[in-house]
Amino acid sequence: MQNTPLAGFACALAVWGLCSFVVRAAEPLARAHAHNDYLHERPLLDALDHGFTSVEADIFLDDGELLVAHTRRELVPGRTLQAQYLDPLRKRVRKGGGTVYAGGGPFHLLIDLKSPGEPTYKALAKVLATYADIISSVRDGRVDRKPVDVSISGNRPIGLIAAEPLRYAGIDGRISDLDSDAPAHFMPLVSDNWTAHFKWRGEGPLTPEERKKLTDAVEKAHARGRKIRFWATPDRVEAWRELDAAGVDLINTDNLAGLAAFLRGRPAD
Repeated sequence: MQNTPLAGFACALAVWGLCSFVVRAAEPLARAHAHNDYLHERPLLDALDHGFTSVEADIFLDDGELLVAHTRRELVPGRTLQAQYLDPLRKRVRKGGGTVYAGGGPFHLLIDLKSPGEPTYKALAKVLATYADIISSVRDGRVDRKPVDVSISGNRPIGLIAAEPLRYAGIDGRISDLDSDAPAHFMPLVSDNWTAHFKWRGEGPLTPEERKKLTDAVEKAHARGRKIRFWATPDRVEAWRELDAAGVDLINTDNLAGLAAFLRGRPAD
């Protein structure tokens, strides 16, 4: 490539950070959750580029491999949890000096078990143990914090997970668990289907009754040290605004750019 004066000037601008095309790492968004993240063009990486701090991956145990897909007919050999999520996260943590994002802060990986719970989780537990350098663990009730927290959703073998003396994941509870006495390190998150509990679909105002129901659920979760999330929420600004105002910890979306823009544009707390 010819070294022209214009090219040299462009390089100088890049060095001083004055060009708009200079790529910078996105600031992390604590409330941004990438629902069915693996359906994006670049699983995990697109979410990270937008600053998301929570992503969701559905997995099936298939011939000894933990494959990421929404349904069995979409399984692709080699598209494993390790290849699409765990290995890239480990690489990023190592390159980033021990954190997923510069400046620290937790990163959450929600793993939804789609195949039968017990065999899938047993295989998953073995895999997670090989990433002990980046995944938080709990041994006999004592938490060892690492850059990545894992929660288990879907076909959750709750008894099996609870019985582990050393585990690398907590479980994703449901609205019916809001009054549970389970410790927050075992049930760090409560998630549920929005349409099973609320009639509002994002059009017109949220009724005072439903707004109170939402804030009551958030307060109950927080009182137990848990985060709260809803899936099947209207994926639009009107709903994001209500969820954000109510203090919902993880706002569910398939629209990475849209939610990121909303969260970055809202008034500071």
